[in-house]
Amino acid sequence: MPGIYKCRALKLLIGVVALSPELVPWLAAMAFLLGFLALVLEIFIIPGFGVAGVIGIIFLGWGILLLSVDVTDTLKAVVIALVSSIILLAAGIKLMAKINVWRRLTLGDRQVKTSGYQAPMADLQDYVGKKGLAITPLRPSGAVEIGGSRVDVVSEGGYIAAGVRVQVIKVEDVRIIVRAIKE
Repeated sequence: MPGIYKCRALKLLIGVVALSPELVPWLAAMAFLLGFLALVLEIFIIPGFGVAGVIGIIFLGWGILLLSVDVTDTLKAVVIALVSSIILLAAGIKLMAKINVWRRLTLGDRQVKTSGYQAPMADLQDYVGKKGLAITPLRPSGAVEIGGSRVDVVSEGGYIAAGVRVQVIKVEDVRIIVRAIKE
């Protein structure tokens, strides 16, 4: 039953547009507005490219077709606009590559070991159960010396002063968690 009402509503809409040409510009303006709003909704509120984006494109296309006098001329103009947009995009990318725009927009420095950068060690599980000495205060993170090497750690609880003996209780990914040893 609901399908019958939808068909009748569509026939009524088409009939109103066909019978009263003065409504066509208003309907086209409404289609443009709804299409634009759907695209804005898709871009800023709903992530991804989904239903709202497709509906927006359909409404924009419908608005263009409603305003056109001749459908074939309109389709030719749309195809010419799409082709010229693709050509301009390709020319812009080529021009930007030639004048090195990408290098101006990105960081060119490399993080090398000689500059002080160091990747986390992979075998951190070996530290579980080992004891060390807090080199810096742990608030809750800091540095500890374990087996002659300096290791960045996080305390299990709160503050641990520098010079306090600690023990590694667990390792989570690249995070070493320590606890103060009560002597």
